[in-house]
Amino acid sequence: MKKKLSTKRIVLAGLFLALGLLMPFITAQVPSIGRKLLPMHIPVLLGGFVMGWPAGLVVGLILPLFRSVLFGMPPLFPTAVAMTFELGTYGFLTGLLYERLPKNNVNIYATLVLSMIGGRVVWGLVSLLLYGLQGASFSWQMFIGGALLNAVPGIIVQIILIPVVVMVLEKGNYLQNV
Repeated sequence: MKKKLSTKRIVLAGLFLALGLLMPFITAQVPSIGRKLLPMHIPVLLGGFVMGWPAGLVVGLILPLFRSVLFGMPPLFPTAVAMTFELGTYGFLTGLLYERLPKNNVNIYATLVLSMIGGRVVWGLVSLLLYGLQGASFSWQMFIGGALLNAVPGIIVQIILIPVVVMVLEKGNYLQNV
């Protein structure tokens, strides 16, 4: 089933993009907390569920670069570039898996966790390439630290918050025909 670009989907994409631009300001006073809570990830992951994979992918690809150019954070290279691929993967996978898997609470969690894993693997591979282009190394320890250890608070927030929001939206039939 081919989805056309609806006005509603465009407006929602703008909303999730705006949320992704603004949410990091909540933790801007303490950058180390922002890096741990991953505020840009939440709107992209949620957006994939709500808008589907094409719009989720686009929002994920645009958000880190747009935020870097507008506000200087995250730094453009290599951070925002690597995040572009990571967040694009989140938006793509949440939308695709949610569309394809049977609609139930277990699959909402499965979709979220698989998307988070996929995005982090893509981030690691892209980071390896980008650091290599700079002549720097990207070690296994850097991957584990960046993708997992430093991100634990954000991962916990995502696993608690996003499925609850998706379930509420499903219950109100807000995920139908976007």
